[in-house]
Amino acid sequence: MPIITGLDDPKNAKLLYKEADIGFGVGVGITAQEDWIVIATGDNVTSEVRLVPADNPTAEPILISPRKEGRQYGVDVRDGTLFIHTNDDHVNFRVATASLAKPGEWKTLIAGSDRHYLTGLSLFKDFFVTEGRIDGLDQVEVRRYDGPTKAEPITFPEAAYVAGLGDNPEYDVQKLRLDYESMVTPDTVFDYTVATKAFETLKVQEIPSGYDASQYQTERVMITARDGTKVPVSIVSKKGFKKDGSQPLHLYAYGAYGYATPPGFSTNRLSYLDRGFAYAIAHIRGGDDLGYQWYLDGKLNKRTNSFNDFVDAAKGLIDLGYTGKGKVTASGGSAGGELMGAVLNQAPELFGAVVSHVAFVDVLNTMLDKDLPLTPGEWPEWGNPITDKAAFDTIRSYSPYDNVVPQAYPPTLWTAGLNDPRVTYWEPAKMVAKLRAMKTDDNVLLLKTNMGAGHGGKSGRFERLHENAEEAAFILWQMGLGDIK
Repeated sequence: MPIITGLDDPKNAKLLYKEADIGFGVGVGITAQEDWIVIATGDNVTSEVRLVPADNPTAEPILISPRKEGRQYGVDVRDGTLFIHTNDDHVNFRVATASLAKPGEWKTLIAGSDRHYLTGLSLFKDFFVTEGRIDGLDQVEVRRYDGPTKAEPITFPEAAYVAGLGDNPEYDVQKLRLDYESMVTPDTVFDYTVATKAFETLKVQEIPSGYDASQYQTERVMITARDGTKVPVSIVSKKGFKKDGSQPLHLYAYGAYGYATPPGFSTNRLSYLDRGFAYAIAHIRGGDDLGYQWYLDGKLNKRTNSFNDFVDAAKGLIDLGYTGKGKVTASGGSAGGELMGAVLNQAPELFGAVVSHVAFVDVLNTMLDKDLPLTPGEWPEWGNPITDKAAFDTIRSYSPYDNVVPQAYPPTLWTAGLNDPRVTYWEPAKMVAKLRAMKTDDNVLLLKTNMGAGHGGKSGRFERLHENAEEAAFILWQMGLGDIK
């Protein structure tokens, strides 16, 4: 993947950098003071950064530190000092500094913490900001250059929420633009004055159909998984929801690639909540919700933790009275679709209806096909079954397609995209064909192949709403809450 300069005339374009590793992607950015171009390369677990003077882009790039497998780092520059965000000596990352003259000699500025997961670093003229999570909840902290270890946390009004820096393109600022939401509070944009710690509300997401936040409630519970690990679950419901096992609950998770699933706001959930559902997000291992180790504990040879966490979260919510067996509905897409396939094989009796979008369900065959363009870049996440027998055996043990057995499965809707470059359309098709051949029930089993879309579904706001409505309609139909055929 090359980086090229010379926009005035393609004939004058010059190659700045070309990545030789087929599994690495390349991106370009600019430092906070806009004096350096950042060329960042990496895959899901390893990264490497080069700097090029913004006023001389064809100069020889400065390599900050050669790539080391499993080490990630990002770089910004302030007045000639490098600020480095890296996981080199702690799984939850640290912040280090270095000089341009010796960019590979890193000195700790903020040490890594077992409890505080540092996810981001942004430089401004008079202060810098770190973002992260403590016990799975977002943290935004202002730090001074003359006292970087002393944090000035920005406090938010709810017990569970999603918060972070918004668009802050200016370097010399006294106010920070923040984004905030919760499962009850719509997306809100604030200006935060650093000196006074005052918030100014600039915009609140408009809900055209009307929305009264006082009618809803959000909770956070910890479910004990089968190995003793505490898995957080965020829940939203309408006030008056009965915890006697009589009401349905929709459970969602992703659990892969270190992507956290934040407890944010969604208008799509209101269709469920207003019909008596609770809506829950299980923060399962495989995401980095509780830190980078939380991600590591759900990948490669520990991948089955993700599936077990989801099943155990469903069972735990049943035990707590949020719903009953057969009244749990679930959905997920891509790697979350893999999750749906795996939990269907493991505990189909828990679910009343499941929707699995562009599902990565033929994991073993895909990871064995090195000629598929995305496969080499996926080996750090799933393992390479071509060269590693242990990886082969692990993937074989959970790959949804390879573990379909003769048993009753709940009503299920599977979707695929004909032009999907990430999860080929034949994966959900194969899964459905095998289920139809082996399942022992008469429940509805549908496959929808979108003939004009890829991995993200149809483009356009209203087409997306149609697809969201399609999922909700299927679930409500199967739960007896809508005469939809």
